[in-house]
Amino acid sequence: MKKQNILITGGAGFIGSNLIAALIELEHVGKVRVLDNLATGFRRNLEPWLGHQKFEFMEGDIRDYETCEEACAGIDLISHQAALGSVPRSIKDPLTTNAVNITGFLNVLQAAVKKGIKRFVFAASSSTYGDSQGLPKVENVIGNPLSPYAVTKYVNELYADVFARTYGIECIGMRYFNVFGPLQDPNGAYAAVIPLFFKAALQEEAPVINGDGSYSRDFTYIDNALEANLLSLFTPTSTIRANAQKSGYSLKEGYLAEIFNIACGQRTTLLELWELIRDATGATVQPIFGPERSGDIPHSLAEISKARAILGYTGKVSIKEGIEKTLPFAQSVSS
Repeated sequence: MKKQNILITGGAGFIGSNLIAALIELEHVGKVRVLDNLATGFRRNLEPWLGHQKFEFMEGDIRDYETCEEACAGIDLISHQAALGSVPRSIKDPLTTNAVNITGFLNVLQAAVKKGIKRFVFAASSSTYGDSQGLPKVENVIGNPLSPYAVTKYVNELYADVFARTYGIECIGMRYFNVFGPLQDPNGAYAAVIPLFFKAALQEEAPVINGDGSYSRDFTYIDNALEANLLSLFTPTSTIRANAQKSGYSLKEGYLAEIFNIACGQRTTLLELWELIRDATGATVQPIFGPERSGDIPHSLAEISKARAILGYTGKVSIKEGIEKTLPFAQSVSS
């Protein structure tokens, strides 16, 4: 097999930096190039790889098209992780969220086509399900978006489909469900709930739960997201189509543009999440309940049968195991 050169956009961020470690030791990977403007990612996440013969870091912004073309030169496959996350951030500043998540996405996708890149794998989002009430969430049944962030992630899916149909680039979107794990930043106004809960527990400070604690999520440990990325990058098109036919899934004719839920298929309420983290850390404090957040989806649970059948995805790391695996990192940043 020809060695594949991989571009990770947003590679200094949480998922992207974990993905470097997953890719760089693979024999069939030639080089791993990271494009990141360090707006929400961190140089410290790249330090283990600086100087590695297979690693390249390019500091730049996906909102600049020429930068994207430069980053795509000599690349075979892309894992596009760069984005401005957070529903609250998008409600506060929809213009910047749109510029990064839609214009930036389109820049990378167009540059990939220009440079003849075969496959474009990207981070989609469970926020796309919007006000759809059904559980579990199935890829082909979505509702109306509830935040500017959700709009941007849905537009990404639409652009990917159009580009695959029009230009022949293969596009695979992974609808992440609340990914967590080591290297996820617990600081800042838009930190995710699990690092915030860990921070509170380890400092014996009461965490704030938005709402009454009954909202639920399909929390997904980082190793599951990495598994999905590797399968999406390297599974041959012929295998994808053969698996789909064998399992009864109907794929688009003539081009590859598919979306997969990436999760555990397990629903956990915020109160149950706090109890897991409290037990793991030995904390004794009780949570404080605050107002519900605007744009939040009450419940989220993924149906992951499609990813299992077509990609061979397992999503085998449970939330409990993931909490245990995340604890040492949480302790290291808390000390």
